[in-house]
Amino acid sequence: QVHLLESGGGLVQDGDSLRLSCADSGRSGTTFAMGWFRQAPGKGREFVAAISWNGGDTYYADSTMKGRVTISRDNAENTVYLQMFGLRTEDTAVYYCAALSPGLPLTPATMTHEYSYVSWGQGTQVTVSS
Repeated sequence: QVHLLESGGGLVQDGDSLRLSCADSGRSGTTFAMGWFRQAPGKGREFVAAISWNGGDTYYADSTMKGRVTISRDNAENTVYLQMFGLRTEDTAVYYCAALSPGLPLTPATMTHEYSYVSWGQGTQVTVSS
């Protein structure tokens, strides 16, 4: 079973950097491809980035965050990270990590679609003030 817990969110200033963590404390015995999404107030969930099970492949949304985020993982620690740079007020959102359904191909179509993910964390709030 996968049990994801995000951390690292908080209140930062415009232009600051922040690193989010997503720890899997479950005992599934499976290493999943992982994704990060975000949901701003009044908006739907938006894909941010994804990483393959071994970290060899990464994919980033073609959005305003591209070039300002880096996804990485440490499988020894069962943790996936999202490093964010140059944060802007429009980056204010709840950030979620999720485990991609095993067996799905790691393609843009599957990684960007929230229904490809089988387990989600509870989210961590990131608030960027001007």
